[in-house]
Amino acid sequence: MRILLIGGSKSGKSTTAQRLCRRLAEGGPMYYWATMTPRDNEDIQRIRRHIADREGWGFATIERSTCLTDALPRVEHSGAVLLDSVTAALSEAMFGTEFDPLAAEKVTAELLAVSRWSAHFVCTCDDIWRGGEEYAGWTETYVRGLAHVCRRLAAEFDVVCDMAAGVPRVWKGAWPL
Repeated sequence: MRILLIGGSKSGKSTTAQRLCRRLAEGGPMYYWATMTPRDNEDIQRIRRHIADREGWGFATIERSTCLTDALPRVEHSGAVLLDSVTAALSEAMFGTEFDPLAAEKVTAELLAVSRWSAHFVCTCDDIWRGGEEYAGWTETYVRGLAHVCRRLAAEFDVVCDMAAGVPRVWKGAWPL
């Protein structure tokens, strides 16, 4: 089963994704795939909070933000993977060493390959494209790219869900909990 959780910042995506992975894994291996490279104290605090939230749950952590498929040999096919987040993965690919306006296609292909590897895959994505604003330059390229990635994932995934205040609203498929 492949699940996409979309929502705003602090909407409950990560906690819900952790619960989904634990349920889907049914005692099998679970992987928390972290895609954010910390750049400031706020990032470090967010990472610490996520680590504390999943402490004792049995997740093996994979820290890989670019060239995602290179880490696949570390994941058992029977496992459940939580990739947090599509937002950070695209940011890393688009802005990592130099601006890459074509990063969305590469990240989409990598995420689809990763999602097909294990028995279960859950990923989160921030819905920053909902503001209705048009941004300038590279910001608009990023926002459009993120929306593109999510549309492609949604087309192929089993469940697509919008998160608000920790409550899922299913747009596609059946909620597995």
